[in-house]
Amino acid sequence: MAATAAGISGSGMTSLLRLRRPAARDPAMAALAAARPAGSVADGGNLIWGRQLRAALLHLDRATPPARIAAAAAAGGGQKAPLRPVVTAAASSSPAEGNDPVGEPQLSFAAKYPALVTGFFFFMWYFLNVIFNILNKKIYNYFPYPYFVSVIHLFVGVVYCLISWAVGLPKRAPIDSNLLKLLIPVAACHALGHVTSNVSFAAVAVSFTHTIKALEPFFNAAASQFILGQQIPLTLWLSLAPVVIGVSMASLTELSFNWTGFISAMISNISFTYRSIYSKKAMTDMDSTNVYAYISIIALFVCIPPAILLEGPQLLQHGFKDAIGKVGTTKFVSDLFWVGMFYHLYNQLATNTLERVAPLTHAVGNVLKRVFVIGFSIVIFGNKISTQTGIGTCIAIAGVAIYSYIKAKMEEEKRQIKAA
Repeated sequence: MAATAAGISGSGMTSLLRLRRPAARDPAMAALAAARPAGSVADGGNLIWGRQLRAALLHLDRATPPARIAAAAAAGGGQKAPLRPVVTAAASSSPAEGNDPVGEPQLSFAAKYPALVTGFFFFMWYFLNVIFNILNKKIYNYFPYPYFVSVIHLFVGVVYCLISWAVGLPKRAPIDSNLLKLLIPVAACHALGHVTSNVSFAAVAVSFTHTIKALEPFFNAAASQFILGQQIPLTLWLSLAPVVIGVSMASLTELSFNWTGFISAMISNISFTYRSIYSKKAMTDMDSTNVYAYISIIALFVCIPPAILLEGPQLLQHGFKDAIGKVGTTKFVSDLFWVGMFYHLYNQLATNTLERVAPLTHAVGNVLKRVFVIGFSIVIFGNKISTQTGIGTCIAIAGVAIYSYIKAKMEEEKRQIKAA
């Protein structure tokens, strides 16, 4: 028994000695260890749970014999031999140490559900636009000073942009004199279009102003044809006929019609058309949020002088006093602040939303936005419209939809031809 025990003990010691010296007995494994020193990550080392394993321990699957690896190392003049990643080791990891694969990025919510995020952008764009138009019109009912209110819209937006830049959301993009020269005409047209739109909103019903502004595609097409020299197809011109006819029908029987509101809305259309023209000439690599911030700042300085000249004396004499007497100081200041916030946020969201979608979706979105605003304004303010005005508005909106669809399809075809 003692001999047997001694034999077993000797056999066990021999086995342990064999286990402790594999590198000395196996030249292939020794060459492998020399060819791939532990601790090298930059040239493709394997990391599992954040720890690098020695090359000799990574050879688990025997698909490539150690002799072949040693031969490759010798043939390469002692260069490092490539190793295949050990998938089985990572796949069989214990839950205690975590199963997240190294190097696999985690997708954000926006990346996982892009359609849902885009739909939310559209909803917020429409919602903020409707709220802005309703609150804006309510302010004009007790404070009819559109030039001053336009300045407040831009002022609140500029303060918002400055605070956003201060906290780095977003980071302010640098601007130089050349870029400033390109943005000034865009901002000037933006300011004129904004002020004249507000003059129209103050003078007539919101629904009628938006019906007149449905003519904007007609002015865009005319400017492209006669100013930019771009050939507009006959089909596009024909699609604009219902827009012109519908607006004419609505204007003839609009109960709130007056020339100030009508002409101001038309000037707004022309201004925004020129804004589009100058925007194409001022295309930069700056993101839309920064571009709109700079345009708002410049437009604010453009709007201040006419507001002081045209409405300043009246505001100081009785404008502010009358408004505060009707609704109180708190509501008056609160209304001006929130209308400015809604104006800036809906414009910013509109810009960000339209960046996420194709031209056709963009076109449909713009048409639906106008339908939402017209419909909600009629319901909220209880504006009475004649049957002819209602029919004319529907025809005009349908014409805008057809025009937008044809134009978007043409732009898509041009892009596909360029890509090919």
